[in-house]
Amino acid sequence: MSLARLQKEPLTNLPYYEERVDLAAAFRWTARLNMHEAVANHFSLSVNEDGTRFLMNPNQVHFSRIKASDLLLIDANDPDTLSGPNAPDPTAWGLHGAIHRNVPHARCAMHVHSIHATVLASLADSTLPPIDQNSAMFFNRHVVDANYGGLAFEEEGERCSKLLTDPKVKVMVMGNHGVMVIGDTVADTFNRMFYFERAAETYIKALWTGRPLRTLSDEIAEKTAREMDDYPGQAERHLAELKAILDEEEPVYRN
Repeated sequence: MSLARLQKEPLTNLPYYEERVDLAAAFRWTARLNMHEAVANHFSLSVNEDGTRFLMNPNQVHFSRIKASDLLLIDANDPDTLSGPNAPDPTAWGLHGAIHRNVPHARCAMHVHSIHATVLASLADSTLPPIDQNSAMFFNRHVVDANYGGLAFEEEGERCSKLLTDPKVKVMVMGNHGVMVIGDTVADTFNRMFYFERAAETYIKALWTGRPLRTLSDEIAEKTAREMDDYPGQAERHLAELKAILDEEEPVYRN
């Protein structure tokens, strides 16, 4: 088959093809938003019932080039994962492998060093206060890991995964590091990651003013977070619109 034809015809016989397409779209849009970092950072998506088999980006490939067929299929319980010919990044394996072994409700996991979330992770107090609607989405729904211990190899990954066992907690601010976002689907997780970065940006820029913050009460913040939890269809429509744009501008992501 010619390269030109391959670029036009999606490889629909791939296992978990639709899941691959969603994840590839998320990689490419994250790069467009400049929320990635060089050829680091990683996303994963569980594909079996207990969550231990998952798709993940290949080692050291730029987010803007990832295609559906590039994604690795990994078993979180396979101790020989890093010795294979298509081994993932060791830190990606350490962090995502631990999450998919220990946190079955974390069907999708997205880890980035996006600028504003990482600035937040660098503050002595890395919690995100509810100062607007976006930040209120995360009230009582994020946790801070204050015990950074170096690159997230297996020991660090196991420790971090224990902070995500409460199903209500969907975001881990990784102190001195970045952010980990989990969710039910690619759409759910990407949408949450997008809004967390926007909320962190608002907070950081509000701090720049040096003026007092108008912080929502706990009651209103929790009410807003619950309303956003139940807001119908937004995450799915968000990803669908991004895929529609990619279908027009760079459909090769589906291959």
